[in-house]
Amino acid sequence: MDNRLAISRCPSYGDAEVRRALEKATAPFGGLAAAAKPGRRVVLKVNLLRGAPPARAVTTHPAVVRAVASAVREAGATPVLADSPGAGLPHTERTLRRCYRRSGYLPLAEEGLLELNYDTSSAEVHFDAGRVAKKFNVIAPVGEADAVLNLCKLKTHAFTLLTGAVKNLFGVLPGYDKPAYHARMRDVDHFADVLLDVALFVKPALHVMEAVEAMEGNGPGLGDPRKVGLILAGTSALAVDVAAGAITGLAPDQHPVLRAAARRGLEPNRPEHLEVTGPALKELRQEGWRWPPTVITEGGFSRVGPLQGILTALFRNGLSVQPRVRRDECTGCGRCREACPVGAVGVIGEKSYIEERLCIRCYCCHEACAYDAVELHRPLLHRLVGGKV
Repeated sequence: MDNRLAISRCPSYGDAEVRRALEKATAPFGGLAAAAKPGRRVVLKVNLLRGAPPARAVTTHPAVVRAVASAVREAGATPVLADSPGAGLPHTERTLRRCYRRSGYLPLAEEGLLELNYDTSSAEVHFDAGRVAKKFNVIAPVGEADAVLNLCKLKTHAFTLLTGAVKNLFGVLPGYDKPAYHARMRDVDHFADVLLDVALFVKPALHVMEAVEAMEGNGPGLGDPRKVGLILAGTSALAVDVAAGAITGLAPDQHPVLRAAARRGLEPNRPEHLEVTGPALKELRQEGWRWPPTVITEGGFSRVGPLQGILTALFRNGLSVQPRVRRDECTGCGRCREACPVGAVGVIGEKSYIEERLCIRCYCCHEACAYDAVELHRPLLHRLVGGKV
């Protein structure tokens, strides 16, 4: 894989600043015009976890989408914004319309800068090179695109710790196909293999990480915006994710996606593998980065060698963060129930509940809740041995 990475400072979402930073970050790769050949339909694969105001840092900011779409259109191609929203949301036209409107993408279409995808069909694809996912469904606009640009967002994630370039491509799977993989791949390392397989299949022409305002804390949907002031670009999703880990302070051996890459012998998977254009990664380190409460050092037993797996299994309940419903905040909308891949969530009396014995700790319920009604509870043993990264 290409180990080049370009980083550009972008202090705000002002149109001129974003356009300048984007051009600088993509220049080493031939700019966006390299993928946007005249006559092509180019899918802008954003992070559309759910509809949320841009200031919440849940989705790829419309100012960055505007700059990319403008450059694609100027190159003679047609930009098409597409994604399948996150767990708990059906992949329907109604869902897409609501998400586009709330995320600030609708005005871009009204101005004629891009097309918004409303095609909710999908097709099964076969990927013999996949380690785990050799057959899966892909949403139609991505499957039919002449090129894909991966416009990811730098955010924390309760299950995969960070959501970046590789994780963002999981969104090409339609609707409820996503929680189904959580049911099958309950271990984060196995799940990371699925993410890598999907990313390797889609193979976007370029990855652009929007980190002008990132998300820390309870990501990917309920964390807090944090100004980072950067735009990153590369032709390798792994290169972008390595840089994201270095910037936030997540070591490669604690990053599930990079661990999966290392097991396969795929590079880059560590900062020393990168050839960086722009500011040095050590200058960009975000001190005091806040992680979800699920983040502990290798299950709490990282220094006990071969006994780590045994001890982690024995003390699963004490060492894993437990999702719990805050009944005073719950609206009974049922999104957490729809998102749960194993049927551990129910709704009684217009309030959700989680059946502890069935919960597999994938945190899809937390990801799906837009009302901060699913809290992540840290048991005493987790707090004692888990020391956050």
